[in-house]
Amino acid sequence: MPLQNRVDPWGKLHAVPMRGSLMGNRGILHNESRQIVRPWAGKSWVSCEIQFNGIHRRVFDTASYSELFFLDEATAFAAGHRPCNHCRKLRYTEFKNAWLRANRPDAGGNTPITEIDKVLHAERAIPGGGKIKFSAAVKDLPPGTMFEHENAAFLVWKGATHRWSFDGYTSSSVQIGAQSVNVLTPASIVRIFTNGFVPGVHASIDHL
Repeated sequence: MPLQNRVDPWGKLHAVPMRGSLMGNRGILHNESRQIVRPWAGKSWVSCEIQFNGIHRRVFDTASYSELFFLDEATAFAAGHRPCNHCRKLRYTEFKNAWLRANRPDAGGNTPITEIDKVLHAERAIPGGGKIKFSAAVKDLPPGTMFEHENAAFLVWKGATHRWSFDGYTSSSVQIGAQSVNVLTPASIVRIFTNGFVPGVHASIDHL
């Protein structure tokens, strides 16, 4: 049976067979029985390469971080995870520079990532595991943003909206317009999307 480590756009963890295209972590969340016992452990939530330097890991090993999996980068961002500064160094640098330009234009390039992590944590997580959201009109959301509608998650992409699932994206009847929705992607990340930063999106989007 799959472990409870597949992440949805709300940041919740599920036990489903589909693994996705990115790994990540938010600390040690499991116990000796490989069961999830906490929603996070620390404010550094990252997304990682599934394969890096030939390293092989036993998922949910004892005293190791809890490996999480995402459909794609857009999902990881919606859940509040930013790129890892080890296995995704180039993407991490692109993200950090874009985040500072959009949110702290007067801050120096030496701003520690811990300061960004603090902001992201305040924008994404409610104690106990809930999800922070904010309201916006769909028409005002940039490509890559995710929002919820009738208990489902949707991605804004190339002038349309697409329904998210662990298998990928499907066409949606939700029309971009003045309709107000609850946005899942943290506000500071939406701002970097508005400024032109584009998240990686699952290949299923190319068939819609």
